[in-house]
Amino acid sequence: MTSLRLLLVLVLLQFAGLLAWQDYKDYKVFELKPQDANQLELLRRLAREQPHWDILGTRRSYNESGLRVLVAPNQVNSLLKQLKTHHIEHQLLWNDMSLLLRQQRAENELSKSRSALPFIDVLGGFYTHAEINEYLKSLPQRYPQRALLKQFGRSYEGRALKLLTINNGDGRPNKPVILIDATMHAREWIAPSFALYIIQQLLDHNVEHADLLQDYDWVIMPVVNADGYEFTHTDSRYWRKTRKPTWDPENIGTDLNRNFGYEWGHDEGSSADPAEEIYRGEHAFDQPESQVVRDVLLHYSDRLDFYLSLHSYGNYLLLPWGHTSAFPSNYFDMMEVADAGAMAIVQATNGIYSYGSGYHLMYPTSGDSTDYAVGVANATVAITMELPAGGFLGFDPWVSHIEGIVTESWVGVRAMALEVIRRYQTRS
Repeated sequence: MTSLRLLLVLVLLQFAGLLAWQDYKDYKVFELKPQDANQLELLRRLAREQPHWDILGTRRSYNESGLRVLVAPNQVNSLLKQLKTHHIEHQLLWNDMSLLLRQQRAENELSKSRSALPFIDVLGGFYTHAEINEYLKSLPQRYPQRALLKQFGRSYEGRALKLLTINNGDGRPNKPVILIDATMHAREWIAPSFALYIIQQLLDHNVEHADLLQDYDWVIMPVVNADGYEFTHTDSRYWRKTRKPTWDPENIGTDLNRNFGYEWGHDEGSSADPAEEIYRGEHAFDQPESQVVRDVLLHYSDRLDFYLSLHSYGNYLLLPWGHTSAFPSNYFDMMEVADAGAMAIVQATNGIYSYGSGYHLMYPTSGDSTDYAVGVANATVAITMELPAGGFLGFDPWVSHIEGIVTESWVGVRAMALEVIRRYQTRS
């Protein structure tokens, strides 16, 4: 029966004309093996110059693993020529990504069909922005004393950007805030799934997590880049940026996490070229979605003890600054919070997280949200959490991967929140 249902889903998807995955027909994935730092930097430069090469992964040094490139079929010969010219070792890992993506699409639709909106199975599917908003809309009705839903703005294409506040129902106003957002980058589907899981834990298991809610309000925005995220569900699974046109008619979208107005515009850590994945925009906050996050951060700036931005992938807890090798004044206090999360995870699951300055640990980022949160919005602690990889390319976990990733990650977030509460609640 399960095989028959899976076949039916595949047929219906094709009949309905949902052709997103056909964009990746004959797209190939190569694993690249640079032998030194010069070859690694060369690959990054070539990728910037080739819009149809998408280097995936978080590799910072040549002796790490995980550097893969997704390449369009008409660019394969060009890639192989460059690799041969520069003597870069490589191997073909996957010959046609459309086959994998169709299978994942069918699995997701079949799994989601087992529940009816506004109820969702957080562990049982990747939901669209519209489905997430319908679920969020139901929560104040189900938890009238503990859940409050607000709309802080709209995306470029007009989608409502929702923000859920969760408290313990005691009616005490102006508590300090733990603010979480997700999905700055459209293809990182596990990020909104984890945000929804956090919501579920705080609402459905509020007695178990009473220590998290006694003196703090939690404010959660599951989808920031609503247009880009929806686009990954309907058109192009590995889309990263927003969907607002740029000055270049051949390139759409801006990297939201390079669009914030603190130390915006550095060429180290962002790009002025709309063809690049880290395009920063024509000026800071020229994207309505980053404006919304800015407004939320500033709205809570007088009581923002912890700002956490969820991304994938890489098993990192990244602290400011991203734009410079220097450290903020309370860097080592933030390190203690990150340490609490990383240690809790390794003790619970043996999962390994690296933590420290984003500039040193991963790569420079100019105009990112955590730098803005600390530099302008007075956040006491700000961390970017790069969730574990899943699936073939890291950004594409199967539905069956959701539970393992989000339950492990919750162990870390809960521990970090408790460390923030321990350190800062008495001064609030």
